[in-house]
Amino acid sequence: MAMNNNNFTNGSSGGSGKAKIGGIFTPNLVPLDSRGEINEGEFRRYIDWLIDNGVHGLYPNGSTGEFTRFTVEERRRIVAICCDQAAGRVPILAGAAEANIKETLAACEAYAQYGARAVAIVSPFYYKLSPESVYSYFKEIALNSPIDVTLYNIPMFASPIDVPTIRRLAEFSRVIGIKDSSGDMGFMLRMMAAVQPIRPDFSFLTGWEAVLVPMLVMGVDGGTNATSGIVPELTRRLYDMTRAGQIEEARVLQMRMLELFDTMLYSADFPEGFRTAVELRGFNMGQSRQPLSPSQQVDRAGLQRVLHCILADFNCVETPPESCPIRTGNIQEDRVSQITQAVLYKLREQGVV
Repeated sequence: MAMNNNNFTNGSSGGSGKAKIGGIFTPNLVPLDSRGEINEGEFRRYIDWLIDNGVHGLYPNGSTGEFTRFTVEERRRIVAICCDQAAGRVPILAGAAEANIKETLAACEAYAQYGARAVAIVSPFYYKLSPESVYSYFKEIALNSPIDVTLYNIPMFASPIDVPTIRRLAEFSRVIGIKDSSGDMGFMLRMMAAVQPIRPDFSFLTGWEAVLVPMLVMGVDGGTNATSGIVPELTRRLYDMTRAGQIEEARVLQMRMLELFDTMLYSADFPEGFRTAVELRGFNMGQSRQPLSPSQQVDRAGLQRVLHCILADFNCVETPPESCPIRTGNIQEDRVSQITQAVLYKLREQGVV
């Protein structure tokens, strides 16, 4: 059943006078066809499904969307499709991270023309930079971008953005928020304490869904959560319950969803587990541009059966006809028996055993 998406803001305005970003934004995956090209028809169907199931916004060209595996032209097309298909129903927070300032600003210009609400820009990657260099990078973008900017802190992949730097960057009206994927609650609270006194309109989004509920309880505005691309209805429910003060119910659901998140994240190279899971929701994602070895393909078959059982527990898919693999909570210990069951199931399908 479609859900009302009209409450994706909290009523305050950003530096540009537009509504403050908040709620659940999906860092959407990109379906590929048999040639490895963007499957536009399936992509548009996926976007509609996400919106109909309650996400507050879309976040194309994020880590989950494998932006580094697409060309510049393809990244433009991905955002253009999102903006066109969303057609104003939900805002688009477009990933605009490129290799240098010139290309990043070119992406900002393109996404502004397409109708994106804002862009998310990761700090420079590959080179490890000082806080002063990170500040200078974002300052140049803030002064020249035609579209609002959210900072993207993901220290496992790029130069970290520390609290003093975030505080300085918040002085630019074009910088309207931050997506933090560190999962560090203390860091988030320190950011909020430093920035909110000077920018009450500044948006704080968590990119680490394992702590979504506690982050929301402490005043975070929302999240960019990969799991919302698999179970948008559950992630939206988690957000709504927390906002409504149903903290115990939200806590229980958060704890249950940890198994799904951990299985997708740790059972395969990111984001293969998420691609595997979304196929169980009825979408043809095609083969990733990251090739899989024969052993990884076997692992994927076992992972798909585990995910099928987890999603069935949430009534998101039908219960599988065959028995479910062992799930003790220890992903590595369970993997051998899961793979064995997957191989036996395939052999039975082929009439070998």
